[in-house]
Amino acid sequence: MGTKTVDETGAATGPETKADEETVTATDLTKADPTDDDTTAADAVTDETDEDLEALDGAAGDDSEGPTGVGQGAAAVVSAALGLVSLTGGWIATVASARETLVGQLQTSSTASVAKQVKEVYGDAWHTTALWGGLFALAALLVGVFVLARPAFGAPGKPQAVWIKSVSWAGVALGVIGLLLAVLKYTDVLLGLPSTS
Repeated sequence: MGTKTVDETGAATGPETKADEETVTATDLTKADPTDDDTTAADAVTDETDEDLEALDGAAGDDSEGPTGVGQGAAAVVSAALGLVSLTGGWIATVASARETLVGQLQTSSTASVAKQVKEVYGDAWHTTALWGGLFALAALLVGVFVLARPAFGAPGKPQAVWIKSVSWAGVALGVIGLLLAVLKYTDVLLGLPSTS
């Protein structure tokens, strides 16, 4: 075994002392480094997790604060549906037309001329159908234009969904076509009453 000596400062020297110092130093290094590395890695993971959570909260907050576009989408679908009704005719136009036919039959005497009977019984019913088709077409046109113009008055930087624009344009186009056809039917340019002379 090595001998241990004490120098003037009171520090022990010798082979046994050096072995003890190396052991303590090695132990201190293994204790200090892993703990520091683990703490640093844990802090980095915690910081990244906090940043990710803040980003997710921010994204969710943006969606909940701004308009979702549900109302615009519903209005676009309504516009397209009104445009289709203006072209194909709805139950209200059918009922109004049948009522006008009945009124024409009741008000026209059997001794009236053929031209008057055709106009009162069939012509007025045809015009009533055209009038209701035109009203539906005008409604489709107005709703579609409103949906397309809505983003200009909404939250800035929030673009309108592409499908909403497409359906709105379809409603506007169907409304324009329906309005044009209604005017042509009402003025007897399209499918006018047959000549009775």
